[in-house]
Amino acid sequence: MKPGEHPEFFRFPAPEGRSRESTLRIDREGVFHHDDARVEHPKLAAALHTWIARHPDDGRYILTNGYDWTYFTVEDVPFFVRALREEDGDAVLVLSDGTEEPLEPSTVRAGDGGALYLQVKREQKGGPFDAKLTRHAQSQLGPFLEEADGAVVLATRRGRVRLPT
Repeated sequence: MKPGEHPEFFRFPAPEGRSRESTLRIDREGVFHHDDARVEHPKLAAALHTWIARHPDDGRYILTNGYDWTYFTVEDVPFFVRALREEDGDAVLVLSDGTEEPLEPSTVRAGDGGALYLQVKREQKGGPFDAKLTRHAQSQLGPFLEEADGAVVLATRRGRVRLPT
């Protein structure tokens, strides 16, 4: 059993002389930084994406690997859609933590600068979480777009939603 599976894990105090607050942050493009320096090591950056969760008591974003945890700063959203792929007429999201899940059109919304956002990890503890489609992922929406009554519609097997223009 990992310490993170203990019912009081998130209530344990920080180790002696340490704080649960950190200078880690994820920027608006999904890049992790520590002390304002970009996390350059690719495996560490990939691991940080897999450690994203919410604190069960206060709902703040945390990073946890099951052995320790810390708060971190999220500038925009905690997850990013890195790519999209088609599977049996459905759009499948490839997320920044390496997981995949179907796109749920009813959760799609527009943000600043034409960025598209949606909810992911609806079944995960602490979910759902907000995610932002990267430019690359947005460019892969083509097979799922239709025109209807002068509007652009995102259509998958799971539903349809009119996209803002």
